[in-house]
Amino acid sequence: MDKTYDLNDVAMMTGFTTRTLRNYLTQGLLKGEKENGAWRFTAADLDAFFSEPFVKEGLRIKRSGAVFDFLADRKKPAARTCVILDIPASLKKGNEISSFFCARMNEAEDVSFTFDTDKGVCRVILTGEAEQVAKIMQAYFGAQLGD
Repeated sequence: MDKTYDLNDVAMMTGFTTRTLRNYLTQGLLKGEKENGAWRFTAADLDAFFSEPFVKEGLRIKRSGAVFDFLADRKKPAARTCVILDIPASLKKGNEISSFFCARMNEAEDVSFTFDTDKGVCRVILTGEAEQVAKIMQAYFGAQLGD
């Protein structure tokens, strides 16, 4: 069975609140299935959602905001980093990439994450404590070398 995502996973990937995502569900921009009272989304559901022009613009603004906020903050208490990773990928590979980073975000304490896919390219943006971001990137590239 293919990986599915819950509302919190989608909120983490997009930077949208769960309330905004519920509004998108009501409007029909986001489609998924309810399982035991909780929304579940497939990679195809998310690909269609990310492809909506209105959503695409919102994601662009969120991504730009994450990078801008990182650059604008000149009073960082410790070493911090921002990584933008563009990965050419099929829908199946994009599903694997988003699953990998979602799992790592559930373990990270001081890292934020955005993800989207457009025209066969997955974009991952990680910002946060430098050592944690480095560990996540090492794990990602280590997993890729193991393929």
